[in-house]
Amino acid sequence: EWKGRTWRHSSPHPAPSPRWAPQAGAAPLRVSLARTPRGRGVPRRLGPPSISTADALPAMRALRAALTLALGAGLGAAAEGWWRRRADARPAPGLLGRLPVLPVAAAAELPVVPAGPGALAGSGPGELAKYGLPGLAQLKSRESYVLCYDPRTRCALWVVEQLRPERLRGDGDRRSCDFREDESVHAYHRATNADYRGSGFDRGHLAAAANHRWSQKAMDDTFYLSNIAPQVPHLNQNAWNNLEKYSRSLTRTYQNVYVCTGPLFLPKTEADGKSYVKYQVIGKNHVAVPTHFFKVLILEAAGGQIELRSYVMPNAPVDEAIPLERFLVPIESIERASGLLFVPNILARAGSLKAITAGSK
Repeated sequence: EWKGRTWRHSSPHPAPSPRWAPQAGAAPLRVSLARTPRGRGVPRRLGPPSISTADALPAMRALRAALTLALGAGLGAAAEGWWRRRADARPAPGLLGRLPVLPVAAAAELPVVPAGPGALAGSGPGELAKYGLPGLAQLKSRESYVLCYDPRTRCALWVVEQLRPERLRGDGDRRSCDFREDESVHAYHRATNADYRGSGFDRGHLAAAANHRWSQKAMDDTFYLSNIAPQVPHLNQNAWNNLEKYSRSLTRTYQNVYVCTGPLFLPKTEADGKSYVKYQVIGKNHVAVPTHFFKVLILEAAGGQIELRSYVMPNAPVDEAIPLERFLVPIESIERASGLLFVPNILARAGSLKAITAGSK
């Protein structure tokens, strides 16, 4: 966002490409919930009223256990039904159905092992999900992009969009757009305009507004704060803006241009020789300020060839006179630093890939 301010800095300069250590994160867990007939085995009544207290105690314990199992089974079955409906649902016509790749980490399978003779009653996956799971990936599909939201940082993990020449033209008017909260995000984890006010940072788009002039609704969607990250004004208004313009220019050469953009939080070695991940947070909601940003371009030629270009820029003043080629990095660097995977997914669809890095022809 251009705020009309003058950025004062004695000598804007690019930060050197960081040395990134692998940052392997835990893969998301997929739990299979077994369907159990609702209420099977639950006794209808305890017994005649004249039963003695001593005799009733074991029966009451059995009833409580049976009710617990029945409740867990019912919730487990309901949860499984919900997951089945999600899995069976066809993607709605739009960007999500057109994307050749969504860069997500591979999920780990959790095999459901039948309970052995010594297993405790009610200890299966259905029982573990009895009160719901505390969190799931927040995937959001908009008119103009798809994003995965990180509630810890109050920013997106990544945003994917498709650029085509006809999408860059239209009646979309930036002057009619307003930055606004994403009410689909829980209030605990949501950024607000007040968080940015007086922070010294621009509200930097991940999916750029100018990429979606084809529809006012599409452009409006880019102004959700879930698509925004705190960005140094000099970077947002100069070098990063140039990279966005360059991405749009590639639609004149390639049939499809897919763009994946996101923040990075990279470690830095300090005077004690140890590496730390440190970043500023802004506002009452502690919106995380990324140390760097990445942009991955997946270029689809008319003949079916796939090219990939991956860029990283520091969230700092960068001299816009520096060629964009200087910010090209190996895609593996971004994959290690972000915990995302691009290349295996692309190869699964295309079978071949030409990666463009600094100095390559």
